[in-house]
Amino acid sequence: MARGHQKIQSQQKNAKKQAEIKKSKGHDQKTAAKAALVFTCGVCRSQMPDPKTFKQHFESKHPKSPLPPELEGVEA
Repeated sequence: MARGHQKIQSQQKNAKKQAEIKKSKGHDQKTAAKAALVFTCGVCRSQMPDPKTFKQHFESKHPKSPLPPELEGVEA
């Protein structure tokens, strides 16, 4: 087990290695945005983040199609 100066050097080396790994992965915003898209249109398969947006999309893009049951009580 490392002690003293050797321990500090090891921690610094590990911190640098972890920072490089994190930097190489890139940003997680794309993954987070994709996870937020929970509602999927049954007609065109586009994804929306919330039911209000989903209802607005459905009413404007698919006016002839019947409204899905999960959008019945949602106010746009």
